[in-house]
Amino acid sequence: MSDTVDAPVIRSDEPGSFARSVLAERHPALIEKVRDAFPYGPEQHRGLDALRDNAAEGTITPLPPTAYDHDRWAEWGREHFGRSWFDVPFLWAESYFYRRLLEAVGYFADGPWRGIDPFRPFKQAELHTPEAEAELATLDDILRKPAGEQANALVHGSLWGNRADLGFRISSSAADASGADTPPLVADDSEALWSLLPTGSPATLCLVADNAGRELLPDLVLIDHVLHHGRAERVVLQVKPYPYYVSDATTEDVVDCLRRLVRAEGAAAGTGRRLWAAMGDGRLVVRAHDFFRAPLPYEEMPGDLRSEFAEATLTVFKGDLNYRRLVGDRLWPPTTSFAERTGYFPGPVAALRTLKSDVIVGLDERAVAALDAHEDHWRTSGAHALIQVRR
Repeated sequence: MSDTVDAPVIRSDEPGSFARSVLAERHPALIEKVRDAFPYGPEQHRGLDALRDNAAEGTITPLPPTAYDHDRWAEWGREHFGRSWFDVPFLWAESYFYRRLLEAVGYFADGPWRGIDPFRPFKQAELHTPEAEAELATLDDILRKPAGEQANALVHGSLWGNRADLGFRISSSAADASGADTPPLVADDSEALWSLLPTGSPATLCLVADNAGRELLPDLVLIDHVLHHGRAERVVLQVKPYPYYVSDATTEDVVDCLRRLVRAEGAAAGTGRRLWAAMGDGRLVVRAHDFFRAPLPYEEMPGDLRSEFAEATLTVFKGDLNYRRLVGDRLWPPTTSFAERTGYFPGPVAALRTLKSDVIVGLDERAVAALDAHEDHWRTSGAHALIQVRR
């Protein structure tokens, strides 16, 4: 493993940093969006007000003793309680903020708001936009292409799925056309990815999902391609056990997306029907391990989850948060080896990620120099992405 001495843990205490902007700006705005999305009662409003004020100026306190996971968070937060939100690891602070938000709206409490996803209106809205309709319509053309071209288009659709202006329309050729100095793809191991899933393979693909809505749709279409073209016999889709970061996918979101596909027109409907049948016969399985909502790197995964990953031919991690947990949420030198940082993982692993935080590894010096020379915020702008594979 790479030495961590020169890779400090990311915190939110530096003025002007991306991490600080998330805690100081994004989180308060999210609280107001959640408040406006539901006709919450006085108790929920008081809880949201308290969280907003505490996260801005207070110190971190434990969950109430009555919380079902009090003991677990007491262990995870034993070094952080009593400190400012800005002085603890960014990954932990974000995770705990979302846990406290669920507490504020009564997600786990007995009562009418129990189990009501506070982010569901945002996820649902993404599935029923003209943009989503147009993206699904492009499948009519994509799925008429040769299988190799389909694979290329669909893996890029999955990669860029959380970019509202892209979705299925991204292909490697389109990405490369934007300029040689700072191309959108800063690393592209897609050939290595597909080499691990050859046609006719008895493989098991594990895909660890990131966002719901318009990102999960292309993830599901990619899964259908893998199953339909015999690149895997079985796919395990790993989602969150309950709402986590604002748009993270849960089992409920998977069902919503499948229904959206089935009710679409053209090729998208056929994709939805095949996926629905695949769930029925066990070729597509949804899992929701509790560790996926932990404020910890995957290096600390429990033994049962490690065993699940070890059984997969390839595990693909989607999105920025999964990437941070996969390689460690530190300010690594960007030329740090991706293979070294994932050496602990119990099998071949891939990352499909749009760059929206400071963490990055696996780049060559020339690419880093070009990015630094042309863009101040290339690590966090969402304008770049990567496909990285460790066999």
